[in-house]
Amino acid sequence: MQTKALEIWLPAYLKQRRNPRPDDREPVQVCLAITDHWEPYWAKADDALAMARLEAWEQGWPRVTEGLADCRGRSPQHDFYYPLEDYRPEMLDRLAALCARGLGSVEVHLHHHGESSRELEDLLAGYARKLHHEHGLLERDPETGQVTYGFIHGNWALDNSLPDGSWCGRDDEISILARTGCYADFTLPSAPSPAQTRIINSIYYATDDPHRPKSHDSGDPAAVGRPPRGDLLMVQGVLALDWGRRKYGLLPHLEVSDLSWHNPPSLRRMPLWLDYAPVVRGAEKVRFIKLTCHGAPEKNQAVLLGAPMRAFLQGLVSRYNDGQRYCLKFMTSREMAQAIHRLERGEFPAC
Repeated sequence: MQTKALEIWLPAYLKQRRNPRPDDREPVQVCLAITDHWEPYWAKADDALAMARLEAWEQGWPRVTEGLADCRGRSPQHDFYYPLEDYRPEMLDRLAALCARGLGSVEVHLHHHGESSRELEDLLAGYARKLHHEHGLLERDPETGQVTYGFIHGNWALDNSLPDGSWCGRDDEISILARTGCYADFTLPSAPSPAQTRIINSIYYATDDPHRPKSHDSGDPAAVGRPPRGDLLMVQGVLALDWGRRKYGLLPHLEVSDLSWHNPPSLRRMPLWLDYAPVVRGAEKVRFIKLTCHGAPEKNQAVLLGAPMRAFLQGLVSRYNDGQRYCLKFMTSREMAQAIHRLERGEFPAC
């Protein structure tokens, strides 16, 4: 029987349920990002099908977002986490052109196994430099000049976190990510996979133990007035039990912040996301909602580039951007990480 890895994360969830956040009379700032495990070669697609999937996004995402804006006049954003192993120059050039229209960004995705630490480090650093120098993507750290990137691990196996060691193999992966310029990891949540961490619904810093797997199973929470304390910033999506949607009329649906054909975008999910949205401690009125999807497969395109996504985005703009109860901010992954660091420095943004 599938347990959805409950033994890993349920204790933290029950603790959070016992300590709900108080209502805040001030406007709640809703910072929303969509992180896409964008795999155009999914299911062993050939080049023609992969390019057709790209064309669907080139045409569909501008149409779905047309005329919609947050409290700053910013369009909805979509981050394409593109797999290193599927690199194609033309694909990245066209994604870069789409994002240059103010509609999102490209970040780093990787499925891997078996490399040495040095090989993995060279892969990640080389890919980041290639995206930056050859396609005008990513950004440099203003202090060090290093090219920086957001990261999502394939199969959720970050830092060798699957019990059988598959889809990674490196216990020192968090250190490798930090050295190669990763500004934050956006892999989690991963339930029902056993790669899920005990920490849930959180923004925190993982400190690597290079001699054991899953170092991000614990960490130090991001907090106002506290500088970063660890190797890698972890930005999680919401993991919760949705009692408003039940299997067989009894069992709650598992909410993992995914958008797909079987979990379409819907305003019905927003209250749960807001209740459990990760925050920087001391700045609870700023809530970070990180959604995820696999946007290349055709089944998912139907909702992500169609009427369900359009209705969802329209609803966000109309119901969660009134300036009194809510202020809505569409963000890329990088902008979300930057907003977190501003809060840590005590810089509270106005609506």
